[in-house]
Amino acid sequence: MTDTEPTTERSRGAGVWPAIHTQRAALAADLEELTDEQWATPSLCAGLTVREVLAHLTAGASLNTVRWLAGVIRCRFDFDKQVAVRLAEQLGADPAETLARFRHIVPSTTKPPLPAVAMLGETLVHGEDIRRPLGIRHAHPIDVVTRVAEYYQGSDMVVVAKKRVAGLRLAANDGTFTTGSGPVVSGPTLALVMAMTGRAAYCDDLEGDGVERGRCGTD
Repeated sequence: MTDTEPTTERSRGAGVWPAIHTQRAALAADLEELTDEQWATPSLCAGLTVREVLAHLTAGASLNTVRWLAGVIRCRFDFDKQVAVRLAEQLGADPAETLARFRHIVPSTTKPPLPAVAMLGETLVHGEDIRRPLGIRHAHPIDVVTRVAEYYQGSDMVVVAKKRVAGLRLAANDGTFTTGSGPVVSGPTLALVMAMTGRAAYCDDLEGDGVERGRCGTD
């Protein structure tokens, strides 16, 4: 963690970082045998390939608050440009280098000015952005996915999630996560997380009167 990170944030994040590191290591292992064609597969993150999403995750784990702010200023507060610039920095010369760079940050606790649970959410969601188009299935610990669901249902900080699920009752059928009131949307906790962060493909895994595929559109 950065030296400037408040003690309260440091203590809250202490229990989250092991989960982040485990999620990163599992993703790296899942991608070891990809072909060049698979690396070029469009991800669920609009406009980005599998390889580019992995580079984006590497970039996020390589930026402390000072470097993030310097980049934002350099990009004149164009946050999309900042993301693109940092992604390009971490892409490497070929897929092997992209994966090697990601492996290097697996144990990192460096982060932009976001809570640690947001980094867990980024790792889980972008990991599935990569896995689903490739047909890779990963069994996430239900407590980890539930923690991410609880974060996103109350936040629009990184992606629009809270607004997307307003007026709906979300109910996991594989864990304890429930939130909201209104027409019901039920299904696996992971599908609820992915749908509330704008991944329309996961609406197919949900059911109930509140399922509206249009709400799953990308931000």
